[in-house]
Amino acid sequence: MPDVVGTAQPPGAQSWRWDWQLLAACRGRDDLFFHPHGEREPTRSQRETAAKAICASCPVQPECREHALVMREPYGVWGGLSEAEREQQLHGPRPVRKR
Repeated sequence: MPDVVGTAQPPGAQSWRWDWQLLAACRGRDDLFFHPHGEREPTRSQRETAAKAICASCPVQPECREHALVMREPYGVWGGLSEAEREQQLHGPRPVRKR
């Protein structure tokens, strides 16, 4: 049995996986893309709409969207998708609860 503990070599810098973020139109705009504590409607919808408008003209929107879906980003607007929209794409529509 080979001794594998401590013998793994790190893959090295893989900046190509993240370099797209340098071109993102949203850089420095966390206030618009992530909700503050206690945010409610209609403020949330207005913030998400403004964030999505920036995403619409972003040169790296496809990469951002793919990243958010693959990494299952739980918060914020990524690639033009809100938290709820990503959840629906990943898991389908929520079942209707009967009372």
